[in-house]
Amino acid sequence: MEIGRNKMVTLSYELRLNSVDGEVVEKTEASAPLEFVFGAGKMLEMFEDKLEGLKKGASFDFELSAEEGYGEVNPNAVVDIPKNIFEIDGKIDEQLIAVGNHVPMQDAQGNRLNGIVLEITDTTIKMDFNHPLAGDSLFFKGEVIEVREATEDELISSCGSGGCGSGGCGSGGCGSHEHEHEHAQSGGGCGSGCNCG
Repeated sequence: MEIGRNKMVTLSYELRLNSVDGEVVEKTEASAPLEFVFGAGKMLEMFEDKLEGLKKGASFDFELSAEEGYGEVNPNAVVDIPKNIFEIDGKIDEQLIAVGNHVPMQDAQGNRLNGIVLEITDTTIKMDFNHPLAGDSLFFKGEVIEVREATEDELISSCGSGGCGSGGCGSGGCGSHEHEHEHAQSGGGCGSGCNCG
């Protein structure tokens, strides 16, 4: 069976930044692989394009440019936010709001965002809402462990209660992940193949 739309795909892989010998930022093993429903809108489009048509046992080795991955660093995504927005009863949580911390937030339209605290002043918090891998080329190397039909429950859970439409299911969004980078998959990996928006 080939990787294609609505197939449950299981991969082990290694992700390096900016060269084939670059820093390893994520690695999954066969014992704790990445699992995702192909075409559900949770992974980067170009990540899926490179995997489409592969079968169980196939190896892969490819690069995604910054444009194909998380885009270039956008200086407009670095913003100063009034400090009082973070206050509860007149105080901020200094363990959460600390330089270098990732802080989950929401914009005016209700979209989830993750920002990195860059600087704290008396009146503002400077935050960077660029994806942690913005500006980086992504080098993936791995193996397809399994390809099978996704169950109805897997299709529903991967796309929300409405199921998948012809355009996938939204723009992804970053949830919890055991690695240091925030990614959409909760199933034991994701690599930067996920579509964090």
